[in-house]
Amino acid sequence: MSEGGEPVSINPNGRYAVEQMYVQYFLPQEPNGLGPLVFWHGGGMTGAAWETTPDGREGWAVYFLRRGWDVYVCDAVERGRSGFAPVPDIWPEGPVIQTENDVYARFRIGNTPDSYDADPSKRSAYPDTRFPVAHFDTLSLQMVPRWTHTNQAMVAAFRALLTRIGKATIICHSQSGPLAMNLATQAPDLVRAIAAIEPAGLPTPGPEIYDTPTLIVLGGNIAADPRWQQLTRKLSAFAKRHAATVELMRLESLGIRGNSHLMMMDDNSDDIAHLVDNWLAARP
Repeated sequence: MSEGGEPVSINPNGRYAVEQMYVQYFLPQEPNGLGPLVFWHGGGMTGAAWETTPDGREGWAVYFLRRGWDVYVCDAVERGRSGFAPVPDIWPEGPVIQTENDVYARFRIGNTPDSYDADPSKRSAYPDTRFPVAHFDTLSLQMVPRWTHTNQAMVAAFRALLTRIGKATIICHSQSGPLAMNLATQAPDLVRAIAAIEPAGLPTPGPEIYDTPTLIVLGGNIAADPRWQQLTRKLSAFAKRHAATVELMRLESLGIRGNSHLMMMDDNSDDIAHLVDNWLAARP
C-alpha cells in the first residue's frame, strides 16, 4: 500500500465507520452574540465553496467571521474530508460525477448547454454574468463525486452538530437548501434562522407549519433557464404559503443583475453577503 514498504493484508470483513461529517470552526475575537453560523454546501461541492472564490478572494466564511459570527464550515456526509462508505459493500450505488460542461451551464454561468470550452477564450456566458469566467477551471478542481441516497444521513449529521454546539443559524446552498429546511421542520429548537442560497428544491413532504425565519435568495438570468423558472415558481409558492416566516429575495428586483447559481463566488459576492448578514442579524 505504501511505495517502498511491505505488503499489507486487507480483510474486508468487519465493522466500518460510515456517514460521519467533518466540521472545522473559527471563533472571532469579538463575537456578535448571535451564536453559531453553520455553512452547508451544495451538491458535488464541499466546505471549500465558502472558503475562497475561484479568482482568489476571501470567501463567505471569512466575511461572516469578520462580522463577528462563530463560523462552522462543514463537509457533509460523503463529501471531502468526511469520506464515503465502500461501494458496493456498504453503499449499493456509485456516485454521480458532473462534467465541467454540465456545471458551467446548469449553474447559470454559460448561456447554452455547450457554452463551456477548455479554451477560456472560446467560452460563452451570459452577457451580464458576475461569475469570474476565466477562473472557472479553478472551481472545477473543487468539484467532487456525490451520492443521491444520503440526504437523511446528511440531515442526521447536521442535527448531531447542532445538538452539540447549540441553536444555530444556517447558510445553505442548492442541494442543501431543502435539507436545511427539513432539519428546521424536524428540530425547530435547534435552528435560529436559515439563509437558503438558491435552494434546488423544497422540504418534502411540505410542512403544514414552518416557523423558522428563512431567507431565500435568487440570482440572475433565471428567466432564460426553464429549470430555474420552475424552481422559482415552487419557491415563490412556498414563501407565499409561509409568508410569516419565509422571505424571497430576488436580486434582480433589487437592481442586482447577472448573479450565477454560485453567488458566493461571483465578483460581487461581498455585496450579497452584506445583504444576507443584515437580514440574519435582524432576526430575533
